[in-house]
Amino acid sequence: MTYVLGKARADALTLAFDHARAVASGPAVSFRPLPYPQYARRTALTRAKKGLWKDTSSDALIYKTLHAGLQESGVAPELVQDIVVGTCHPPSPCYEVRAAALAAGFPTSTPSSAVNRLCGSGLMALRHVSDSIRVGDIDIGVAAGYESMSSHPRPTPFFHEPAIQATQSAVDCAKPMGWTSEMLALEYDISRATQDSYGLLSHRRASAAQSSGKFDAEIMPLRTTVLSDSEDTGSDRLDVVVCKDDGIRHNLTPEQMAAARSAFKGSGDERSTGPNSSQVTDGAAMVLLMRRRRAEELGLEVLAKHVGTSVVGVTPRVMGVGPVEAIPALLRRVGLTKDDIDLYEINEAFGSMYAYCVEKLGLDIDKVNVNGGAIALGHPLGATGVRQVATGVAELRRRGGGLLCTSMCIGSGMGAAALFVV
Repeated sequence: MTYVLGKARADALTLAFDHARAVASGPAVSFRPLPYPQYARRTALTRAKKGLWKDTSSDALIYKTLHAGLQESGVAPELVQDIVVGTCHPPSPCYEVRAAALAAGFPTSTPSSAVNRLCGSGLMALRHVSDSIRVGDIDIGVAAGYESMSSHPRPTPFFHEPAIQATQSAVDCAKPMGWTSEMLALEYDISRATQDSYGLLSHRRASAAQSSGKFDAEIMPLRTTVLSDSEDTGSDRLDVVVCKDDGIRHNLTPEQMAAARSAFKGSGDERSTGPNSSQVTDGAAMVLLMRRRRAEELGLEVLAKHVGTSVVGVTPRVMGVGPVEAIPALLRRVGLTKDDIDLYEINEAFGSMYAYCVEKLGLDIDKVNVNGGAIALGHPLGATGVRQVATGVAELRRRGGGLLCTSMCIGSGMGAAALFVV
């Protein structure tokens, strides 16, 4: 594995992290090899109700992803010791994941589970598998994420408990995400013009990346079917290959950004719009993790090293501030500063939180979402945490390696961040 900053620095980072864990946990903790992603790919991301995934059920989406991932990774399915998948809105996700894994070719002896931490679900799946490898429970595991927002839009939570209804922060947990964007914009004075500038940057970067073929390395082309008449569920189905993100607004101008209508009428002073907010999207992603020793034994190439993950809670009303707390918490644990990171993948839930996080943290924008983010590509909730890894690892491999930090805000008032060495 090649490190852009030298193997010595990467090894020093690993030792520093292990030392911090040992000090925090006491003398019983032994140094262990860190988990290594060996495979990281994603589906193309398409607009919910409009794109090529719109007529694909959620169980079919995760099945196709696991099946293709298993074939592409080259790992014998019986060697995989656990499968953990992040998703938010399917009504029976554990059943879907288990059935999809079995149909995809994994044996009945390989267990599976589903995890839901809203926008951070995919990253939590990766953390679960990584931690299982770290402590010696397993040697090889699959982490994935998926969301069919065409099939399962966000359900509106309703709380019956009087104590919850009487606690404002608890009530705010269930507020629409667009409302939280508007509240953040008001509280931290993120203007419409600022949000538009960050949204335009996302679309322009994603457009350039797609046009130059950068996304090809991370996208798994998958076959599915679409209705020939979207208004008639009984119409013929057409075979298609889904291989291209369809939400990018090419040739977008500042004037078009400024002319866009408010997306969330009646919330705040309506600064969030379609082109400066993440899209409602269908998509999935998969990462295969294993101990380096096992990768070497199997003759498999190592893509990166997962160092650690931090999760924090924040005020639900302004949940978009999550990365502002999660990223420093992660970097403190491993003894790094924001300037040590070579590439950031921060989920662009809204232009308001994207602008606030970049500017509050004082990040170099040339290191953040260099190929665009969720505003342009979309945010399939359960998949995003894994999608960011596929995108960030692919970009750093083109550059020869480096340090990758992924992060996202999380509905109900949380934030998460993870660190990888590529």
